[in-house]
Amino acid sequence: MARWCYRHRLVVLLLWVGALFGLGFSASTAGTNYANVFSLPDTDSKSAYDLMEKAFPSTSGDTDTVVWKVDEGSVRDQAVQDRIRPALDDMAKMPGVGAVTSPYDARGAAQISRDGTIAYAQVTFVKRANEVPKELVQDVVDTAQKAERTGLQVDLGGQAIQRVQEPPQGLSEAVGIIAAAVVLFLAFGSFFAMTLPIAIAVFGVGTGLFATQLLSHTTDVPDIAPLLASLIGLGVGIDYALFIVTRHRKGIQRGLDPEEAAVTALNTSGRAVLFAGGTVCIALAGMLVTRLRFLDGVVIGTSLTVVLSVLAATTLLPALLGLLGPRVLSRRQRRRLAAEGPEPEGASGLAARWSTVVEKRPRRTAALALVFMAVLAVPVLSLRLGATDQGNDDASTTTRQAYDLLAEGFGPGFNGPLQVVTEGGETSALVKGLEDTPGVARVAALPPARGVTVIQVVPTTSPQSVETDRLIDRLRDDVIPSAGAKAHVGGVTAVSKDFSAVTGDRLPLFIATIIGLGFLLLLVAFRSLVVPLTAALMNLIAAAASFGVLVAIFQWGWGLELLGLGKEGPINAFLPVIMLSLLFGLSMDYQVFLVSRMHEEWVHTRDNARAVRVGLAETSRVINSAALIMVCVFMAFVLSGDSGAAMAGVGLAAAVALDAFILRTALVPAAMHLLGNSNWWLPKGLEKRLPHLAVEPKEEAAPSPAARADSGPASAVHGFVRTAEGEPVGGAAVTLLSAGGRQLDRVESLADGSYIVSVPAPGTYLLATTAPAYGSRARHVVVGEGPLVYDVELVEGEVDAVN
Repeated sequence: MARWCYRHRLVVLLLWVGALFGLGFSASTAGTNYANVFSLPDTDSKSAYDLMEKAFPSTSGDTDTVVWKVDEGSVRDQAVQDRIRPALDDMAKMPGVGAVTSPYDARGAAQISRDGTIAYAQVTFVKRANEVPKELVQDVVDTAQKAERTGLQVDLGGQAIQRVQEPPQGLSEAVGIIAAAVVLFLAFGSFFAMTLPIAIAVFGVGTGLFATQLLSHTTDVPDIAPLLASLIGLGVGIDYALFIVTRHRKGIQRGLDPEEAAVTALNTSGRAVLFAGGTVCIALAGMLVTRLRFLDGVVIGTSLTVVLSVLAATTLLPALLGLLGPRVLSRRQRRRLAAEGPEPEGASGLAARWSTVVEKRPRRTAALALVFMAVLAVPVLSLRLGATDQGNDDASTTTRQAYDLLAEGFGPGFNGPLQVVTEGGETSALVKGLEDTPGVARVAALPPARGVTVIQVVPTTSPQSVETDRLIDRLRDDVIPSAGAKAHVGGVTAVSKDFSAVTGDRLPLFIATIIGLGFLLLLVAFRSLVVPLTAALMNLIAAAASFGVLVAIFQWGWGLELLGLGKEGPINAFLPVIMLSLLFGLSMDYQVFLVSRMHEEWVHTRDNARAVRVGLAETSRVINSAALIMVCVFMAFVLSGDSGAAMAGVGLAAAVALDAFILRTALVPAAMHLLGNSNWWLPKGLEKRLPHLAVEPKEEAAPSPAARADSGPASAVHGFVRTAEGEPVGGAAVTLLSAGGRQLDRVESLADGSYIVSVPAPGTYLLATTAPAYGSRARHVVVGEGPLVYDVELVEGEVDAVN
């Protein structure tokens, strides 16, 4: 497929351009129909909601609040009324505004604070918040704020108001792409090579978002789904293309024709991309076991975007590589290739030196990495799930200021009143019990409707307070039963508490599901029990540390002002499920790319130390570059204006950074050095029963004895293994491999450094030499009809890879 896409590049490019613009046109014509469906069956708040729906079947549109405060005097002063009344009258006349409830009306006395310095009016739109035109909301905001003067503060709160203060749509994506482009240019040194991963991400995310928008007309997709889909799509799209382009460029630098380099890159890194994309989708699908309908649409949007990003990386990318040809290298690299010829196969520099350090000191490396991750994970012990509201917005926003004014004038619990809903029966005893309950500020029973009575209960504490959660439990467990009533506690605050409880109860099953699925995939791919067990443990460590960072920032408030992310509060209840899905999927990507290279080397040499050293040396740089791009993309979503997306962005950025820079670069290879050959252990009975899933290209078949006999007589390669100073190296492992990488013979050098390996027939072979105290050396040797004398020089810190 890669060769076909390379040769028919214009056709492939036109098909992708047509798909992008076709889906874009269809999506823009159809519009959006996102719906936030919170279904919490068998919860008390759901029962309260059902009763309220029975009493008030025709629900009105979004209700927002205009709040004003005077520094001196009272809001009842005529000068204040002369400025506020005309503004409220103008709002009431706007098309799309259903009603405006003013504190200056006959029934508005309760909308003025006891000290008379703060008042509020309610503006009810005829549509839901996400359906109200932003132009109308902006007109309401402008009209209200025109009434401000010195000594009179006017602010607005509500869902519709919050939408107009968000940054322009697409700002976070644009910033993320620009940051990724800078990292790519520094990594590649070529403008054309830099544009390839960006183009793949744009096509993958673009088609994914347009398709998700169309699907919103056929199924329930929450409005946060496209934001999370673009967040994960940009990250994986750029990363997957980065892995393939890096392998392609390396092939050209080592003398391959551009077409063969592209085919080889897709046959190696492309296979890993397919496997990694599958693991991400499986991890995302793990959200379905929570049975939270809100997350079903998130799974659809994010999984579809990942699938299309993988498809773009494996079809569109080879076509673009064909269009660029050798220009995927920088001019300096092309000039050096023409002047000096192909580069030798190997890894050098910092990556090779670091892989040698990890091999020499695996215990120290593992211990330091574990201690560092454990310290970061400590805050997770105080993790508290809940829901953010406008009280967590940045202090400069009008929604946050309106929230604070209402709390100041009417009490902290005013922003999250509880609704005790009962059907039939006498409610006087219930109302009296509610009024006498500690933690209750005010109680107001509304007139019955269709036999249902709604009692508004205003707590003395804020909606996010632990005391408010305890009050809800006290009402449900003690107060309502004591009053002999059959009632349910609802409202936004109660729904948030129930959602957090349900999520917390189902989280262990969810974690077990995605870990189990990931374990099975890695077991089949790498034919090992230890590798998937190590990966599962590392994923749990990464999750604990990243949530520790999240708690420290968003729950404890460390650095919130520096990031401009508002006020501390609980962690969004839905975030652990979404974040763990993305984290497990992305960390599995890095595990696949790292271990697949190690496994490739292990299959060829059966030398675990060499396999781990070469795998780390060859992949650590590209994994770290990919992680840095992910961090840039995720951190850019702090600018999204959505607190949930900002929290997910910071959490995922921390998770990816810790996973790539600490776990995959230090802890995983150190652990694999300590485990030795047991990394690749698999019971023979299980080996026969497992299906074969090739992450690496299929090995060539071993030559038959007849073929060897026809090729010529057997021979040998012999010589000495020495250091750069000429000192003999004893105990060095010398391995002879076929051109396809199959091990033919393996010996250890003697005390004087001498060795001899047998050769089946004349031809070209790969001679790989490694010693624990030194680097490794792999070179092609051409053997004729007689024995070949070949001395090997080992240099500390140098790693040659077998390809």
